[in-house]
Amino acid sequence: MVFDLGNVLIRWDPHLAIALAVGPEEATRFLADEAFAFAEWNHAQDAGREWQEAEDAAVASHPHWETAIRGYRQHFPASLTGQIDDTVALLEELHAAGVRLYALTNWSQELFPAALDRFGFLDLFEDIIVSGEEAVAKPDPEIFEILEDRVGHALDDCIFIDDSPRNVEAAAAAGMDAIHFTDTGHLREDLRVRGLPVAAVRPRATPA
Repeated sequence: MVFDLGNVLIRWDPHLAIALAVGPEEATRFLADEAFAFAEWNHAQDAGREWQEAEDAAVASHPHWETAIRGYRQHFPASLTGQIDDTVALLEELHAAGVRLYALTNWSQELFPAALDRFGFLDLFEDIIVSGEEAVAKPDPEIFEILEDRVGHALDDCIFIDDSPRNVEAAAAAGMDAIHFTDTGHLREDLRVRGLPVAAVRPRATPA
């Protein structure tokens, strides 16, 4: 089993970190600025670019956003709003059943220690492939080659879980049984039909 981390096991919201630097309204405007393109800029760090280089280049081209640009990294831990309890419970079930567990995450090498320091369930993984450490990020096919090498056998008997459709498509192209994560109940049923040792979804109690 290969899990993505962000918004599968760990809730991530960059707005919260940036808002600590510039306020919530300005953070909303910054993230919506198509000329800056935060997602693409951040992805380059996930693919190995150093943060100081990224910030300096961004400030040079968008000086009016300097406080927001530098504030994201400064306040990054605030963007990690907690673990997704239901998915962590599923991970713990799989671990208890002896299923081999790996993580493949798009994450800056410089910022990933914030997750390691906070989320103890990361110790359940046999290995965590961090894109920033490998200088290549999903959905680039190369990172799945790295995953295959780290797993130690072909990927066609691995199940991959990610919240990004692009990453799911890339994993499927690499030969994996790829599941698009939308919610934990759906994922639990997806794994049960594949014969994984997880409990059925428990119906929620109806208020009296």
